Amino acid sequence: MKNVLNNTRKRFLMVTLFATLLSFANDASYFSFKDDAEKTSVTLSDVKAGNLLSIKDDNGMVLYKELIQKTGTYTKGFDLTSLPDGSYFFELDKDVEITTIPFTVNNNTVAFQKELESTIFKPVTRIKGDMVYISRLSLNKAPLEIAVYFTSENGVTSVPELMHSETITNTENVSRIFRLSGLNKGDYKIVYKTEGKVFTESISK
Repeated sequence: MKNVLNNTRKRFLMVTLFATLLSFANDASYFSFKDDAEKTSVTLSDVKAGNLLSIKDDNGMVLYKELIQKTGTYTKGFDLTSLPDGSYFFELDKDVEITTIPFTVNNNTVAFQKELESTIFKPVTRIKGDMVYISRLSLNKAPLEIAVYFTSENGVTSVPELMHSETITNTENVSRIFRLSGLNKGDYKIVYKTEGKVFTESISK
């Protein structure tokens, strides 16, 4: 399979993309908060329509989610004191990154842990002809699992067949190039796993 799905192992650095991601990493927080007697006002800067805002508990269960409707600045009040005592986090899912900021509720008191705010950069997949370019930025060099599956042929769905898999570790800028020429016509799926998240990308050939 290595001869068919050819991983050239080249360092394919998408300069513009990584420069953009690094600028995101150095930006101030997207989140700002203001408490009053009953509600916490949450303001998000530089959001786009289609971004997803969620509140999750410490186990990752979604308690609230909302698609941002307008590009620009988002502000909304939340009664977080109604939550049971425990640990939670806000999550903002943007185009190429996911930012989280944890908070706790204790005896109707909400405390945000801004020093624990973190950002995960999503794997980026670009297709040009028979070439698939994969890149991912991780400032903490988190492991990245990549699995490529063949999922259907001539419109007929089949049991997913694993075509290639690898785990990349101790690498800040991940770059991979896969060649699709020589493969059967049909649909493929790339599954990425990193930092407790799963991302998928579908490809038709």
